[in-house]
Amino acid sequence: MSFELHDLSALDQLGQLRRGEISPRELADHYLDRIERLDGGLGAFVTVTPERARERAAEVEGLPRALPLWGLPLGDKDLWRRAGVPTRFGSRLMADNVPDESDELVRVLDEAGAVSLGKTNTPEFGLPSYTEPLANPPARVPYDTTLGAGGSSGGAAVAVAAGLLPVAPGSDGGGSIRIPAASTGLVGLKPSRGRVPAGAGFDSLGGFVVPGPIARSVADAALLLDAMVDGGAYAWSTEAPAWDGGAYLNAAVRGEGRFQLGVTTDSPWSLAYDIRLEDEPRSALDLAIRELDALGHGIEELTLQPEEGYRSAFTTIWQAGASAIPIGDEALDRVEPLTAWLIRRGREVAGSEVVRALRWVAQYERRLITQLASYDAVLTPALAMTPRPIGWYDSEDAEENFAQQCRFTPYTSFVNATGLPAIVLPVARTEVGIPLAVQLIGRPGGEHVLLAIGAQLERRLKWQRVHPPQW
Repeated sequence: MSFELHDLSALDQLGQLRRGEISPRELADHYLDRIERLDGGLGAFVTVTPERARERAAEVEGLPRALPLWGLPLGDKDLWRRAGVPTRFGSRLMADNVPDESDELVRVLDEAGAVSLGKTNTPEFGLPSYTEPLANPPARVPYDTTLGAGGSSGGAAVAVAAGLLPVAPGSDGGGSIRIPAASTGLVGLKPSRGRVPAGAGFDSLGGFVVPGPIARSVADAALLLDAMVDGGAYAWSTEAPAWDGGAYLNAAVRGEGRFQLGVTTDSPWSLAYDIRLEDEPRSALDLAIRELDALGHGIEELTLQPEEGYRSAFTTIWQAGASAIPIGDEALDRVEPLTAWLIRRGREVAGSEVVRALRWVAQYERRLITQLASYDAVLTPALAMTPRPIGWYDSEDAEENFAQQCRFTPYTSFVNATGLPAIVLPVARTEVGIPLAVQLIGRPGGEHVLLAIGAQLERRLKWQRVHPPQW
């Protein structure tokens, strides 16, 4: 049977690179060609840098092949600065922004041997959970391009799902890795707060935002996570250590263990909004429960305590974080309505109110971790609905827009608020082939358990073999 390079897993592509069966330049050219042919109707990339990519591939040839991502193509989310490459943050206001310096995570991935092909699509300043910025075409679900891919790492997810990249880094402040991964049939992992040193989460208000991997398989996600966690260490030596697979890749490949799992469909948003779990996401959850039970895991229903203060605290922190975006009040009529609403409200919030919200979230973190302490992981739906049509979100009424986002994805943001790790796994499809996913939430520092369980499910369901029409 013949195959193309993108048919291989990222791990297998890396193996071919290291054995000299393909070169970094050949692999970069393969993906650059696919981006040129296929991305016009998908919205994965906002900037493609073919000449820089080829120069970088030639540079990588002279680096140690033991580097964790040696020669593997990636894309930079357009919220991360790369020196000399336009970084527009999904905003028309930043159309001419070309940074002089690269962000730390970009440097870490470079040090790990990756080859950047350009910038992936993101909503304005990464604030919404969908990727339909006015500055760029929307990021579309490859299985049905009338549907939005979610956000804010929507472009990264579309690129991996359509075979325009082998894996991609994303960032997650309220579900921004997990939402698009679930929408496009991928594995998306939000690490524990502090797990990835570059962008550890401590720099964002409340420590909500962390970087993590998006991939077609659990092992590929673990491969990228290992590089994100450890890649910066290579700056401390002139020769990279032997790379036989990091701790997370080993956990994903072995996929061992039987665990006690809680299952819940509760959300802290339910006291503020009418949260309704649609039948199709519910069916995916039921399938995952059956499969995990068949694998020998303990399964127990879990009811979470209602949290009346969640909406106020989370919204206050989200708005206060947006208020720090360096835009003068006089320029707010040039950004999108949701962005302007978040920034204005954030600048109206008193400092004492932000402190109270942060204190509430810190106490909520302790309460939730205590509730989950008897479980190795907790299973939830990934999303409450199937992916939404392009244009579904209210573009003028910002408060209704925010409420729509909470109703679509009520199970993700509380994981950011509490700093826990979580993974989404694409367990099923609708009758017309749209991806359906579930979420596993781990204990603090429990990424290895999530990867092991994910690997076990993947062996049974083989989701990594399912591809969209563009493949």
